This record gives sequence, C-alpha cells and structure tokens, in this order.
Amino acid sequence: MAEAAQEYQFAPHERPVFPGSPYSPRHSTPRKVAYAISALLIGLASGLGNGLITVNITTIAGELGLYQNEASWMLVVYVAFSATANLLLVKARIEFGIPRVAYTLLLALIVAELIGFAFPSFGMVLVARAIAGITNGGLTSLVLYNLFQVFPPSARPKALMIGFTIPQLAVPVARLIPVENVGAHGWLGLHLVETGMALIAFAALNLVPLPPTDRQKAFEPMDAVTIALAVPAMLLLCSVLAFGRTLWWTDTPWLGWALIACMPLFALMVLIEHQRRNPLLHIEWLGSLEILRFAAIALLIRIALAEQTYGAVGLLTAGGLTNDQLHTLFLYVLLATIAGTLTAVILVKPERLTYMVLAATLIIALSAWMDSYATNLTRPQQLYVSQCLVAFGSSLFLGPALLHGFGRMMAQGPTHLVSFVVLFSTTQNIGGLAGSALLGSYQTAHARAHAEALAERLSLGDPLVVQRIQAGARSLGLVITDPVQAQAQGSALVAQALQREANILAFNDTFRFVMWIALSTALYLAYIIIIRRFRPLAGPAPAGAKS
Repeated sequence: MAEAAQEYQFAPHERPVFPGSPYSPRHSTPRKVAYAISALLIGLASGLGNGLITVNITTIAGELGLYQNEASWMLVVYVAFSATANLLLVKARIEFGIPRVAYTLLLALIVAELIGFAFPSFGMVLVARAIAGITNGGLTSLVLYNLFQVFPPSARPKALMIGFTIPQLAVPVARLIPVENVGAHGWLGLHLVETGMALIAFAALNLVPLPPTDRQKAFEPMDAVTIALAVPAMLLLCSVLAFGRTLWWTDTPWLGWALIACMPLFALMVLIEHQRRNPLLHIEWLGSLEILRFAAIALLIRIALAEQTYGAVGLLTAGGLTNDQLHTLFLYVLLATIAGTLTAVILVKPERLTYMVLAATLIIALSAWMDSYATNLTRPQQLYVSQCLVAFGSSLFLGPALLHGFGRMMAQGPTHLVSFVVLFSTTQNIGGLAGSALLGSYQTAHARAHAEALAERLSLGDPLVVQRIQAGARSLGLVITDPVQAQAQGSALVAQALQREANILAFNDTFRFVMWIALSTALYLAYIIIIRRFRPLAGPAPAGAKS
C-alpha cells in the first residue's frame, strides 16, 4: 500500500476528506464503470441476506423447526449489531485501513457460516447474524467509497445519496426471489445464502481494490467500554421492540425487565462519553435542537415507511397471499425506488433539501390514504400505485435527509463523523423495528375492537347468519358426514370470516394512522420552512441564540 502511494503522487484535491477514507485519483472510464459495478454488487450483498430472512421469516421458521418468535431473534441480533457497528468500524478503518477491516469482516462471516454448515444449530445462526450485522455496516461504507471513485468531488453529495440507496434495494430484490431458495434443506439453505453474499462482496473487493488510505492511531481504551455498554443495551431495546407486539407488551414480564435494564446501560454510556476528552459520541452535539429535530423527523418517516413492510404486506398476507404471489408488486416497487433515487439526484441542491423531505412525507401520506380503503377483495394489483408511491417517497426522503445531517456534521468537523453515522444508522435500524412494533400493536388493538363490534351484530336469530352457517356446513358435507359437526364447522367458518374482516378494517385504520403521522411531520417541516423564510425579517438573532 505504501509503495503504491509512492509511485503515484496524489494531488491535494485527491486527498480524503475524512481519516480512513481512500484517496480519489483520476480513473479511466472503464475503471469507473468497474467501481460502479463493484458498488452495486457490494450494496446488494450487504443487505440481501438479511432481506431474504426478513421477508420469509415465517417460512424459514417452519423449515428450521422453530417458533416464529424464536426465529425473530435472527432479526433482533442483526439489527442490534448493525446499529452499533459504526462505533467500532469508523475508527477501525482509520487505524487499520479499509482493506484489512473489510477482509476481516467478510472472512469472519464466511468462517461462521462454514462452521454453521458443519455444526448446524440455532446458536450458530445467531452468531452468524451478529457478524452479518457488523459486516453490513462495513459494506455500506465500501459502497460509498467505490462510488466516490466514480464521481468528481463536486458530485460527492449525489454519490452519497446513491450509495445509501443501493443497500435499500435489497428488500424488494429479496421479494423477487422464490422462498424455496432460502428455506430449502433447513439450516443449509440459510447458510448458503449468507455465504454466497459474502463471497460476492469478497470477490468485488479483490477485483476492484480501492486506492490507499492514510492510517493513524485512533482507538482509545475507553472506546471498548462504550461499545461494551452500547451493544447489550441495543440488544435489549431491539428485543423489546421486536417481541412487544407478538408476545404483547403487558402480558410478558421479561419485556419490561429488558426495557428497564437497557436504560441504565444507555445512561452510563452517555455519562462516560460526555466526560471524555476525545469521545466516540459527542453528546452535546447530539443533544442540540437541530440534531434532535433531524433525528425525530428521520425516525418518524422511517416509522411511516413501515406502511409498506408491515401494512401492505400484512394486509395481503391476511388475505391468504404468500410472498411468491407478490413478485410483480415488488418489481414495480424496485423500479419506483430507483426512480425516486434518480429524481432526488437530479433535483438535489442545498436549499431544496427540506422541501424534498416535505414532498416525500406528503407522498407517503397520499399512499397511506389510498391504501386505507382496502377490502377483502384487495390484491396486489390494487396496490401497485400506492406502493410505488411509498417506494418513491422513501428514496426521495433518504438522500436529502442524509445530506442535511451530513452538512450539519461537516460544520463540526471530522471528529463528529462517528456521532453522525451512529445517529443515522440508529434512526433507520431502530425506526424499522419501532415502525413494525407501533403499527403492529395499533393494528392488533383495532382488530380486537372491530371483531367485538362485528360479533355484537351477529345473532343466530338473523336469517342471513343462519344461511351463512348452513352454506359452510354444506360445503363440508363431503368431508364431514356428522350434521352436528358440519354445523359446528360452518359456525367456525363464519368466525374466521369475521376475524378476517376485522383485520382488514384494522389495517385500514393503521393506514390512516400512518397518513396522520406523515401529515403531522409534513406540517412541522412546513413550519420550519416558514420560520426560516421569515426569520431574517425579524432582524438578527441575539448572540448565542440557537435555531
């Protein structure tokens, strides 16, 4: 690496902006294309394995002989380690260099998966998921570094937007892959998917290596203490968010204990970081009004985006559809995500960032309103437009929100890079779990209320109800010869129909809830725009005042 640096004299504008980032020398067009392809492959590899598990979790649980709650630990472990990975990785790249860190992560993941081949067990899968979560943080950065070699310095913001969007394509791509390719042969299919993704990223990293980096000592002993507090705290919080709606918040005591236990861990971490001279996390900056506002908006929109991952998919699943019947829908979602990213890249300017995020929230609100009129006849065809709007809006939001926060970080200097990366990754990772938890709990509560209301209207004295029960009994006449049992089963069919209608009504309520979340966020953004527009008319702000 040092020899390569001596052979080519880097110009001042080719030096990295942040320690640990690669140089950006001039490249030929074919090499730029190679870097772009490498970024695409690494980006898909970073999220496709987890995407396949996420969208097929029920089927995978059955193939592995697990309860769904047990299988959900795979998602909890992945999200917790992915959210905290950059506490370690940013400084690791500064001290050891990008190639060494990337190779170490990928080799660790491959070894864990190979051990899983030899000694298949649920525990080994969880270890692999933890390593995969950390690796995801490293691979996402590699996507950006590869794209930085493609774009000139003046277009780096566009590279940043595209780089963070590429891993988001993994979920719609995962929806296009038949479930048999993931759940086949029990543990073997799961390990094959993860190993394949890691090998693709490893090959891309070797075939198109990045330029060298400047290395310097970065780690301090107290960093280990912060990381040791953050990881278990995040695991506890993620477990509460993941299992709260399925085990139910008030019915499972360990959820409360887990929530109580994570609070002092987070508090101690914040206290330690606040007192350090060279902290990993700059607590005062993270606690400023501007950054708290940024985090709140990013979190709210991420929760609203669960309208697609939980709401629309849950609605169709309640109607009896499987993932294999959603391929066309998510092909359109994939295309809409790409279209949203390209639109954001074309329109982006510093003065437009807030307006673009505002437009994204209004698009999400419109799509949720469109979905709120679903019936038991709703199928993917009826959701093409609304779900494409969600995908378009999510892409239109992600890039501008990222650039807004990145600009605030740049104003403070490279020392705040870890703080910003951890903040943004946490809002996106935890926001996904929190969105599913909030919308799932809302839908469950409303489904119970609707079921009770519908049941009150059913009476065995109603001729229509009697006719429906008799029709169900007749449909089972060839299977059940006992008329009493057939009548009982007919009543059960009516109860199932009632529960299905209650779920659909509850999903409609959930979509309206998402609409109000998005509209409230849009109103707050509009308020910010108006305040900023008319603030100069009020004269200069007092010294020391903060926005």
